[in-house]
Amino acid sequence: MILLRLFFEFAKTGLFAVGGGLATIPFLQDLGARTGWFSAADLSTMIAVSESTPGAMGVNMATYVGFTIARLHGIPGIIGAIVATLGLTFPSIVVIVIIAGFLEKFRQSKTVDAVFYGLRPASTALIASAGLTVAMTVLVTLGETISIHWPALILAVVVFIAMRYTPLKKLHPILFIAFSAVVGVVLQF
Repeated sequence: MILLRLFFEFAKTGLFAVGGGLATIPFLQDLGARTGWFSAADLSTMIAVSESTPGAMGVNMATYVGFTIARLHGIPGIIGAIVATLGLTFPSIVVIVIIAGFLEKFRQSKTVDAVFYGLRPASTALIASAGLTVAMTVLVTLGETISIHWPALILAVVVFIAMRYTPLKKLHPILFIAFSAVVGVVLQF
């Protein structure tokens, strides 16, 4: 039963998260809150790991959640990982096959152009929401009082300045990610 739920939950995410891996984050936040499968802190960790590993971020997160949840229910983790990943990708495959059949015929249609044009702000909003949520989760602790996580904020500002305004901006972004990971591990945050 848990495998069916994994597939269904990730299929919903895959169907409505237009815009790539970052657009899945608001859906995953909701999924974690509804199911209790992972916390906001777990989601932040999944995002960091998914961004740092090869492959699509949304797929990496689905694979991780599926693996973890299956194991908690006594099912081999690899089966849960496959089911969740298939759930996330299945809607996209179906939609692409359907669209591919019709797109050639209707590509010159102003309505089709308008629909694709209208999807841009929706995916931009999902990605912006995800970015702000991740930043707030990592940089600020909300409780009875608001607490700023100063080491993480200082690291973010230093990396941002280094990437934008110094000769270091010519370096590959993976080096900044690796640097941030080492600093986070060394300073234990």
